[in-house]
Amino acid sequence: MKYLFLSIILIILSSCSKSDSSNNCNFLVNAGVNASVNLNLPEFSQLQFTSSSVYIPNQGNGGIIVINTGGGNFRAWDATDPNHMVSNCSILEIVGAEGICGCEDANTYSLFSGQSLNNPQPCGLKEYRVSSIGNNTYSITN
Repeated sequence: MKYLFLSIILIILSSCSKSDSSNNCNFLVNAGVNASVNLNLPEFSQLQFTSSSVYIPNQGNGGIIVINTGGGNFRAWDATDPNHMVSNCSILEIVGAEGICGCEDANTYSLFSGQSLNNPQPCGLKEYRVSSIGNNTYSITN
């Protein structure tokens, strides 16, 4: 009887599935990201200021956006709206500290948190790792 009870419990527990919102975020692929940002170069010099961001093409699904969040901290996001299939309109436009989708619904995301600002969305922005490699240079990888 004891083994029967244990078997039933194991079957019940193993059949449970994770109900996570990330299961619904299937539009972006795990594209390779390996970028270097040197704040001494003119194209990245604006990242020396808090709340400033830059777009780096040819990385991730539709480029990446890097933002200076203050205190020597940076965050990097995929520049594609994760709630749309990848298309020309799904690439985010940087407006201040927000990324705005060019599609009809104009989903807006905070570049500080990656969360949707105007409508509740199942997916937040896809984040990449930012690591300091010294001399005002940062590595962005996934």
